[in-house]
Amino acid sequence: MNNFIFQNPTKLVFGKGQISRLPQLIPAGRKIMVTYGGGSVKANGIYDQVCAALQGMDYIEFWGIEPNPTVETLRKAIAIGKERGIDFLLAVGGGSVLDGTKLIASAMVYDGDPWEIVTQGKASGAIPYASVMTLPATGSEMNSGAVISRTETKEKFAFYTSYPQFSILDPEATYTLPDNQIAAALADIFVHVMEQYLTTTGQSRVMDRWAEGLLMTVIEIAPKIKENRHDYDLMCDFMLTATLALNDFIRMGISEDWATHMIGHELTALHGITHGASLAIVLPGTMKVLREQKKGKILQYGERVWGIDRGTEQERVKAAIEKTEGFFRSLGLDTRLGQAGIGDRTIDEIQARFERLGLSLGEGGNVTGKVAADILRSCK
Repeated sequence: MNNFIFQNPTKLVFGKGQISRLPQLIPAGRKIMVTYGGGSVKANGIYDQVCAALQGMDYIEFWGIEPNPTVETLRKAIAIGKERGIDFLLAVGGGSVLDGTKLIASAMVYDGDPWEIVTQGKASGAIPYASVMTLPATGSEMNSGAVISRTETKEKFAFYTSYPQFSILDPEATYTLPDNQIAAALADIFVHVMEQYLTTTGQSRVMDRWAEGLLMTVIEIAPKIKENRHDYDLMCDFMLTATLALNDFIRMGISEDWATHMIGHELTALHGITHGASLAIVLPGTMKVLREQKKGKILQYGERVWGIDRGTEQERVKAAIEKTEGFFRSLGLDTRLGQAGIGDRTIDEIQARFERLGLSLGEGGNVTGKVAADILRSCK
């Protein structure tokens, strides 16, 4: 294992009815902005619970943070927040609302254009913020990262800031999620784990087994959620797996990849594809193109997660990749660029963008623009 320092300061408040704890969790005397996406929190009853919990507190609401939150929308919230002297933010919704809120929190103590924070990759400070999570997927509720888009330039980048002070996760909030959101969320969770796991063998038994357990949980619960999303314990597993997949726990002392995510971000920026859906297209291609580099870990993954223990090494690698793509298809997601109407022009543009930025991604630092294009061509 590599040397590492681990600290995750977010308080996780998990289970039904926990939204009522907001008055105890938010420090007294704060001027609060509650951030929302669309109207789904009104349909599932979360909005009413939040309003009841915040009764008597000094707060305003900001609505309209979109999926793949844009800096253009967030600039409006930042301006209001500064004008009103907001000193605490509460994100209510999915990972996009929380990601956007992370930029708002960071920009509240920044004098320049908020997009500069994103392109710098790290915020220099932030006001306190927290979340009520309604869509498990990004793990944003217990990490310091966020991904923000810029509509005018069709760009999408990640940046890092402080951690949420607390996050409330009530699995009952997931009961009314649409099928496509659940499918994309499951793919997002799965690929989060794979980005930290599918690198090289022999780094840490603990991290490997933890990651494999999360992957197997996603595979096990996916068809059950299709059958009954009102099973409380099942949705508890769904929600907690999303958090554990990206709260720093399974990456201690190991190498990571993240090339699939960076390529997926470009597909979202250029075509508006849902984040999790973009990953379902790209990951099998990453595995194909880097199969020799990742062979040892793909073999381990195939045997431990999918039970693939017969055939030659190449046959087992091929079977593991096919199982992965098949899993995404079982969720109802596209796994090929052609199914999403994406062709060579987009591949060339993504290669050019990688080259302009001088990117060399992956655990080996060898996923350049050309390799990214090879990955995408394998997904056609």
